[in-house]
Amino acid sequence: MLVDQYDSYAEAAQEDRCSPRTKLTIPSQLRASGGRAFCTVVHDLSISGFSAAAINRMHEGQRCWITLPGLESLQAEVVWWDNSIVGCAFMELLSPIVHENILQRYSPSVMYRSTL
Repeated sequence: MLVDQYDSYAEAAQEDRCSPRTKLTIPSQLRASGGRAFCTVVHDLSISGFSAAAINRMHEGQRCWITLPGLESLQAEVVWWDNSIVGCAFMELLSPIVHENILQRYSPSVMYRSTL
């Protein structure tokens, strides 16, 4: 019975976020500590972290760096990996201003119109 209680606690902890995450699609680069950078897609973003595609297994506690377009690499720590998706927490919170600019640029609700 103790194992079942721990599993439900661990699951609930994954849903307890310190800031809301926004679903979007951002082409980026991800590099695990000791590895080479690879192209990825960020699937959601908050000021505290992100989730992204990662075909190779990444492990909890592993350091990594995400490079979003137009920004320097941001250091993060792997929190979870599941079926080629990695969830990471930034080592330093993303600036709310930078976060808002990224959301404005990559939000799926933004409509781009041609001037032609």
